[in-house]
Amino acid sequence: MSQEIKINFTEEDWKGVTRDWTAWWAGELDRPIVINQSWQNLSSGVILPSAPDFVSNLPGDIPADEVVERYGVRFERRFYYGAAWPKWWPNFGPGIVAGFLGAKVHSVPETVWFSPAKNVPIEDLYFSYDPNNFWLKRVKEITRSAVEQWGNRVSVGHTDLGGNLDILASFRTTEQLLIDLIEAPEEVARLSREITQLWIRYYDELYEIIRRAGRGTTPWAPIWSPQRCYMLQCDFSYMISPAMFERFVMPDITACCNALDHGFYHLDGKGQIPHLDLLLSVKRLRGIQWIPGAGQPSAEAWLPLLKKIRDAGKLCQVYVSHEEALTIVREIGGRGFAFNVDGPTTAADTQNFIRRLVAEDAKC
Repeated sequence: MSQEIKINFTEEDWKGVTRDWTAWWAGELDRPIVINQSWQNLSSGVILPSAPDFVSNLPGDIPADEVVERYGVRFERRFYYGAAWPKWWPNFGPGIVAGFLGAKVHSVPETVWFSPAKNVPIEDLYFSYDPNNFWLKRVKEITRSAVEQWGNRVSVGHTDLGGNLDILASFRTTEQLLIDLIEAPEEVARLSREITQLWIRYYDELYEIIRRAGRGTTPWAPIWSPQRCYMLQCDFSYMISPAMFERFVMPDITACCNALDHGFYHLDGKGQIPHLDLLLSVKRLRGIQWIPGAGQPSAEAWLPLLKKIRDAGKLCQVYVSHEEALTIVREIGGRGFAFNVDGPTTAADTQNFIRRLVAEDAKC
């Protein structure tokens, strides 16, 4: 059943997006990718149905088709410029795999978090696949409905599956997992392996639903691929040493990259910088998304870090303003970057901006 909505994106636009992103992944695009969107203000008196950022805030008994319809009407007021494209991903909170594995899911308007359904000793904790898990079934049915209703007009993304230690922390609590890393490292390693194997299974099952639309893949982050891509992460790693990262996180990153065509990593905050060398050593990791973090200077203030990523042969994605992007291009060049630029714009403004980027890059 197709939802009758007007999406401001043509088949020619899709060809351009596919061409640019494919060339970018291959290292053949001689300029940066620019992703920019704009939203049309609603006319007075127009009221859209409730569609919260977190789909998990909607009652679980609302049919999946109705959930998707609530979000679908919002495409009519979105416009896509540069290499932006129509996308939607069912947001059930960062690390919903914890919910798939039996953790309690707490969803409020501002956030989603997870907690153990019961406290058990770490040696008695095991993870297994449950096809009847409510959250797994809910994510699948909503993903499937979105693909069926929107077809090849929208790229439906994977939900935010989460990182291995982030998921494990939902069962142990952050504080206890830090203790476990010292007192029960073998158990942490075992559980991390179990999570990785299940993570890949969940990704594959969602991919089998998503690929039917023929519009590639996209995660929660603003990247798109004609093949299998994902933005990997481990926010828990902010609190551990590179030695622990190497033992408990690197096997997960490596296995996930081996299961993907275009694996990216979400480097979130300066506390993760000590792990960068290890990440850059992963051959199949295609790129790094750098997020400076709250209270830190924006991306263009981290030029040595960005240059290190590019010099290692990795792609790099950052959130920037127009001027910040121009600073990066002037100083270290723009090839291999994906600039996600927020703020109202037009197609002409974006094209002019891209021309400025190319002109500045030519001076380097």
